[in-house]
Amino acid sequence: MTIEEIVHGESKNVEFKVRLPDDSAKYIKTIIAFANTQGGRLVVGVDDKTRSVIGVADDSAFQIMDNIANAVSDSCTPQIVPDIELRTIDKHTVIVVTVAPGPNRPYYLKSKGKENGTYIRAGGTSRPADHEKIRELEMEGAHISWDELTCIGYETTEKEIKKLCRDIMKYRETVGLPKRKVTDTQLMNWKLLKKTDTSLLASNAYVLLVSDYFPFSKTQCAVFKGTERTVFLDKREFTGPVYEQIEEAMAFVLRNIRLGATIEGLVRKEDYELPIEAIREMIVNAHCHRNLTDNSCVQVAVYDDRLEVTSPGGLYNGLTYEEIVSGHSKLRNKGIANVFNQMGFIEAWGTGIRRIRQAAERYGLPDPEIQVFDDMFRVNLYRRPLSEVSNDCSKASEKHRRSIGETSEKHRKQFGEDLNDTQKKILELLSADGKLSAVKLAKQIGVSGRNVEVNIKKLKERGMLIRCGAPKSGYWKVIDKKSLD
Repeated sequence: MTIEEIVHGESKNVEFKVRLPDDSAKYIKTIIAFANTQGGRLVVGVDDKTRSVIGVADDSAFQIMDNIANAVSDSCTPQIVPDIELRTIDKHTVIVVTVAPGPNRPYYLKSKGKENGTYIRAGGTSRPADHEKIRELEMEGAHISWDELTCIGYETTEKEIKKLCRDIMKYRETVGLPKRKVTDTQLMNWKLLKKTDTSLLASNAYVLLVSDYFPFSKTQCAVFKGTERTVFLDKREFTGPVYEQIEEAMAFVLRNIRLGATIEGLVRKEDYELPIEAIREMIVNAHCHRNLTDNSCVQVAVYDDRLEVTSPGGLYNGLTYEEIVSGHSKLRNKGIANVFNQMGFIEAWGTGIRRIRQAAERYGLPDPEIQVFDDMFRVNLYRRPLSEVSNDCSKASEKHRRSIGETSEKHRKQFGEDLNDTQKKILELLSADGKLSAVKLAKQIGVSGRNVEVNIKKLKERGMLIRCGAPKSGYWKVIDKKSLD
């Protein structure tokens, strides 16, 4: 604790006491709240109103520390073991009580019991947890994921199971993962289904992946005029299997952002103003890490200056802002996360935020803004002003016009001499429009669809072509010769 930190005042992780209250419950509830959320520090000897360092008397400091330790031990359950130490700040002695996020949640006051004595941190205050929050804390403490629990009363059907299995295999093939036969046995191994003597029981994750059974499982998308939530220009609400919601939300965003042009070699290639991989990561992360005990839904909003994706629920199980930015992750929804990993939606645990920031940097965009609230998590990906985008498009068009007279020899060198004519044509067409389907490619080249599929597979194996995004809303990316040398 430094004088600079004190100047910033109380926060979600810091609380000041000018002196230790006689009623220990007045500060014990803060210690409990820290243990139930993201940890924090209680500082005795600082005025919470003026932020002045008053200090504690040297002859009573150790007695105060003993009183705090005894009160915590006697009043809290499960046991909390804080770190209590003396610090010198601005020539005054203060007592700093550091509480780590607790693994055995929920923590509560013995005298009030779990229902009335459980506290959480909200902003700069400690407040009683409601029933839903206590339930979430109980699952965190027991290391139980809500989406792995059985959905009582939901009846599975063979049609649903087969569709989910087919879709998982289709996504795996699309993103280039090894082929894998997916059956109801795999779904049971992944804890999506549980077999009994007479039937298959569905987990909450399974239900989220096959239906619109839960009313909170939806994605609300909107376009707003300006930079505030005032005037709607367009809005949609998507329900059904979670992975289909992600595709629909992706398509909605792409329909409502600008499309510019860049030049690669002799080819004029159109690109969206925001990186597709960042948009995808934002929406996937929102569904993967959302609080499923919260009745709110995922929201995707397009403004004049940004794309905003909001996920219900704050940070999970003591995770801090610094940890998520550095790539640390704790899985709130293990069932959904595992299936997303199998489908290629998630490439590596904890890399989502870093990948979003890296994609923004490659596009020359401002660093995305990460906002953490008590009951929601938000990522803002900022757009460039329209004038900048228009200017870039004009420069690209002029550069393209100047390049028309260059020979095709350079183009052949870019893609390699040992490719057949169909493969070269596929790369050329996909360089211009990465969203062309195999059917459209076959029609333009004048070969069969099967011929195109076989050659695309060979190009993928050589690392010259990769698939980005989901089957319906994704696109092909051509890797030029320079990246292969």
